[in-house]
Amino acid sequence: MTKCHCLMADDHPVVRRGVRDLLEAEGLCSKVHEVGSGQDALEAIRQAPWDLLILDVALPDVHGLEVLKEAKRIQPSLPVLMLSLYPEKEFALRAIKSGASGYLTKESAPSELVVAVRQILKKGRYITASLADQLAMAFEYGETGSSHASLSDREMQVLRLLGKGKPVSVIAADLHLSVKTVSTYRARILEKLSCQNTAELIRYALDARLAD
Repeated sequence: MTKCHCLMADDHPVVRRGVRDLLEAEGLCSKVHEVGSGQDALEAIRQAPWDLLILDVALPDVHGLEVLKEAKRIQPSLPVLMLSLYPEKEFALRAIKSGASGYLTKESAPSELVVAVRQILKKGRYITASLADQLAMAFEYGETGSSHASLSDREMQVLRLLGKGKPVSVIAADLHLSVKTVSTYRARILEKLSCQNTAELIRYALDARLAD
């Protein structure tokens, strides 16, 4: 078994257990330490070096992209694989730009996860064909070509939740933010996307398939 110490950050115990069992069965990691929050992940990174971080985007306390950026600040050479329910088109490009070595959705086959981890442990990157297209477009045009490319990571998260029909008060509770702060994000999103109201934001999110 490869002497790889892996940190797995996901708030679903079943997901953590499944990934851990797979990595150990394939001989990819000798130790998999599980945590269920972003703060616990960052504390573990501050306390010890790791060979791999498998990180969920949707953690209950800190957004996964924020954890990624801080983790790379603490351990710049730490390879990070984002494993998320969110589709690639929403967060993959942002994750790669923030230092992730790869991005997979939780709908991916276990065999693809194994391939991705092997590639990343060799100090490489794991890029799917669809993500490669996004990267090529960003390189050629300097952006992803969509209006929401100008949104910050947090604004994208708020837009996605608005697209699901969640009111500001519920979004605030979900993200552990104040209602005033979420309302400020909503106002910025309206301006950046040239929308007049929440109904138009919801329609935008649905048309762009950001609320899947």
